[in-house]
Amino acid sequence: MNTSINWIKDLVPGIKEVGDQEFRDAMTMSGTKVEEFNRLNKNLEKIVVGQIKSVEKHQDSDHLVICQVEVGADAPVQIVTGAPNIPVGSSGQKVPVVLDGGKVAGGHDGSALPADGIKIKKGKLRGVESDGMMCSIEELGADREFYPDAPENGIYILPDSAEVGEDAVHFLGLDDCIFEYEITNNRVDCYSVLGIAREAAATFNKPFCPPVVTETGDDDDVNKYISVSVEDELCSRYTARVVKNIRIAPSPLWMQHRLMSQGIRPINNIVDITNYVMAEYGQPMHAYDYDRIAGHKIVVRRAKDGETFQTLDEQERKLDSDILMICDGEKEIGLAGIMGGENSKITDDVKTMLFEAATFDGTNIRKTTKRIGLRTDASGNFEKGLDPELALEAMNRACQLIEELDAGDVCGGVIDYYPNKKEQVKIPFEPDKYNRLLGTDISAEQQLAYFKNIEVGYDKDTNMLLIPSFRQDLKCDADIAEEVARFFGYENIPTSLPHGSTTMGGVSFAQRVIDTASETAEFLGFSQAMTYSFESPKVFDKLRIAADDAIRTTVKILNPLGEDFSVMRTLPINGMLTSLSTNYNRRNKDVRLYEMAKVYIPDPEDPACNDKLPDERVEFTLGFYGEGDFFDMKGVVEEFFTKVGLFDKITYDPNAGKNFLHPGRQANVIYDGKVCGYLGEVHPEVADNYSLGDRTYLAVIDLPVINEMAVFDRKYTGIANFPATTRDISMVVPKNILVGQIEDVIAKNGGSNLESYKLFDIYEGAQIKEGFKSVAYNIVFRAKDRTLEEKDVTGAMDKILEGLTKIGIELRK
Repeated sequence: MNTSINWIKDLVPGIKEVGDQEFRDAMTMSGTKVEEFNRLNKNLEKIVVGQIKSVEKHQDSDHLVICQVEVGADAPVQIVTGAPNIPVGSSGQKVPVVLDGGKVAGGHDGSALPADGIKIKKGKLRGVESDGMMCSIEELGADREFYPDAPENGIYILPDSAEVGEDAVHFLGLDDCIFEYEITNNRVDCYSVLGIAREAAATFNKPFCPPVVTETGDDDDVNKYISVSVEDELCSRYTARVVKNIRIAPSPLWMQHRLMSQGIRPINNIVDITNYVMAEYGQPMHAYDYDRIAGHKIVVRRAKDGETFQTLDEQERKLDSDILMICDGEKEIGLAGIMGGENSKITDDVKTMLFEAATFDGTNIRKTTKRIGLRTDASGNFEKGLDPELALEAMNRACQLIEELDAGDVCGGVIDYYPNKKEQVKIPFEPDKYNRLLGTDISAEQQLAYFKNIEVGYDKDTNMLLIPSFRQDLKCDADIAEEVARFFGYENIPTSLPHGSTTMGGVSFAQRVIDTASETAEFLGFSQAMTYSFESPKVFDKLRIAADDAIRTTVKILNPLGEDFSVMRTLPINGMLTSLSTNYNRRNKDVRLYEMAKVYIPDPEDPACNDKLPDERVEFTLGFYGEGDFFDMKGVVEEFFTKVGLFDKITYDPNAGKNFLHPGRQANVIYDGKVCGYLGEVHPEVADNYSLGDRTYLAVIDLPVINEMAVFDRKYTGIANFPATTRDISMVVPKNILVGQIEDVIAKNGGSNLESYKLFDIYEGAQIKEGFKSVAYNIVFRAKDRTLEEKDVTGAMDKILEGLTKIGIELRK
C-alpha cells in the first residue's frame, strides 16, 4: 500500500509541518509500519515554469538552437539546447527550466544519475552562453508512463495553465513523498488513503477531515432506467446509479497527480474517478456502458460450467459454477469483483453509464482469481473482505466527483440491494483488564480518548465499546488492549514481571524420543540433514519400488511448484540418498547423516485425502558411506534402542523385502514382535541411480512405534559382589541359521544366573564342511547372592547345548 504524504496531510491538516522521517517513525510505532519512503523532489532544485520567447539557429552547430526564455520577475535567460521538439522560429511554449545552480534527478533518456542528482551551472555550448537547462520529463525524475504527453526524446511542454515563474515541480505534482506501508490482511481499512489518514490522525492526535460527501442527482428516478436482481449470497450488497450525458475529458491535474502517486496512470475523467475512489476508500467500482446492457437489467448470478467470457484485456476466460458473474438480461458483462467484460466497456462515445459498487465474498474472489489466472487491483481488495457499509459511501463519493468535474448528469436515487445489514460489533469496556494484560496503568478516560480518535464509540449506559464497521479486526478484549498499547506507545510500556502462577516447562514424550534419537546419532558421528517433504513420483522408479506397491499411493499437491515437487513423500530415503550423493560427488569422505523425516501415508479408504488427513509419521533415518559396514549401522540402531529403554528383545528378520536394499544385506528391525523399521546396504542399482560409487548403508526407525514401547525409567543395579564364571563355546552351524536364533536359545536356556553372551568369532573356510560356518560365543554367568559352583554352570551349559542341538547345531571338535 502506497500513499502520497500531500494527500494524507490534506485529510489531516494538523500534521502539515510533520517531516517525512518523523511521520515514518510515528506511524511505524503506532502499528502502521512504513517500509520506506521516497521524496519525489529530493534532487530537484530551482526549477521554474519558463516560456520560450524566441528560438534561433546556433551558428556553429547543425543541431543546437539558442532560446530566449522568460522565467518570471528576473530577466529572460538564454539557453542552448539540442531538443528536436524546439525548432528554429518557434515560440510560446511553456517548459520546465532549471536555473543556474539548480539540480535535476535523471538523464534526458531516463538514465540514472548520482544519488544526489546533478547540478546545472552556467556554461558555454559551442562558444555560446547557456544560463540553464530546459528539462525532459525524465530529467525531473518522472517517466512517460504517467506523463504520456511527454515526447520520447525532447523537452516536456507544459500546458498553458502553467504560470510563468511558478515552481514547476509543484505544478507537476512532484513536490511530494510516497510512503510504502506493510499492511496486515486483517486491517483491510488501511488499504485505502482514508484508512491511512485516519491512522495518522490518531497517531498524532489531530483531527481527521474526510471529504464531505454531498447529496447528488437530479429529479429523475434511477429505477426507471435499471433493475437489479441478486441471485446468490456471494454478493452481500450491490449498489448502482446511472449517469446521463457523459462528457469524456481529461481529469484535472490535482486528480491526475494523486492517481500517479498511487502508481495509477490517468486515462480520462470517468476511469480516473473510479480509480480515485478505489484508492481513496478502498472500494473497487466499475462503470458499464448503459446502452450496451441488454434489457437494462443487472443480474448477479453464478456462471455455468463450460461457459467462456471475454474480459476487458481481450482474453477468453473459461468459467464454472463457482464463479460469480455480473450479467444483463441476455449475457455476462463482468467477472464480479475482478474485471468487466469487453462487451460492455466504456468507450469515448458513451452517452449513459451505469456505476456499480458492491460487496462480494472475499474467499470466493480469491479462489476465482487463482482458478482463471487473473488478479487485479479490485480483486486484491475484495479478497481481503470489504466492509459492506463502504459500498454506498464510495458510490456517493464517485457521483459527487462526477458532478464536481462536470463529467455527466447523475440520475436521482440509488439502487441498493442490502438484505442482511451488518450488525454493529459491541465489546465490553474493561480498562483494568487491558492494564493487566499490558502491565500499564492507563486511566479509563485516557483509553476512551484513544478509542475516540479511531472512531470507536462508547455507550456509557451499557459500558460497551461500539466498533465501527470498517474495523473488522476488532473482535475481542485482546484486540482492544492492542489498540490501547499502540497509541499509548509500545516504547512507553514499563518493564514488569508476569502475573499469575508459573508452570514447569517440558517436552512431550514423543519429543523426548526424538531428542534421544538426535543425541545418539550425533554422539556416533552423524550430522543432521533436512530434506524436502515434496517429491517427484519418479522417485519410486529410481528406488526400484514395485508398480503395485501401496507405498506408491501418495498425497498429491494441488498447486505444486513442478512435477519434481508434486507429491508428499511416503518414504524418507530419497532425500537421504540425494544428500549422500551430493556429498559423494563433492568428494567428501566418510559421510554420516541422519534426519527426523516426516512421511505422509494416506488412508487406504480415502487415498485422495478428501475427508481424512494422511498419517503423518516421523521416521528416524540414518545413512552413511565410507568407513563402516552393515554391522556398524546395526550397532547404531541398537544404541538408540538402548537409550530409549528397549534392551533385550530386539531381533532382525532378513526377509525385509525392500527392493532398494541389497537382497542379502537387509533386515527388518523387530522389538517384542513388532516391526520397528529396517536397515541394510543400498542396492547396487539404486546406488548407481543416485551416482553413489561407494557402499552405502541405510536405517529407518518408525518413531511412532518406538513411542509405544520406549521407557526412560532406569533401575539402579549395584556393583556385583561375587565373581563371574565364563564359558566359551565354538559351534558348527548350518549357514541358514541366523545368529539371532542362536542367541534366542542361549537366553532361553541359560537360566537365572546368565548375565551376558557375546559373539566373538565367525569363520568359514577349508576346515569347515560345505554349507556350514563356525560360530563362537563367550557366555558369562554370575549369581547375585553367592559364588557359583561348577555344577551350576555345567547344568546351564548342558541346557544351552541341548537347545542348540535341536536346531541342528553341533559343538566344533
